[in-house]
Amino acid sequence: MADIQSPVPGTFYHRPSPEDAPFKAEGDAVAAGDTIGLVEVMKSFIEVEAEEAGTFGGYSVENEAAVSAGDVLATLK
Repeated sequence: MADIQSPVPGTFYHRPSPEDAPFKAEGDAVAAGDTIGLVEVMKSFIEVEAEEAGTFGGYSVENEAAVSAGDVLATLK
């Protein structure tokens, strides 16, 4: 089990745009470097990437939630 943490404070998004599907769904395979979400900081979007491979365990915060640096955003199994 591994946690994927926010690199910066901001607003976390599960999907690239409101009409798109989330980057990952529970049970999806995840490769190191896969984007699992975006953090918006002052109109800039920073990709949140998995640091290791595994199976996506789910998001730990709601879509469009305010997050701080180091907050757990999702888990890998």
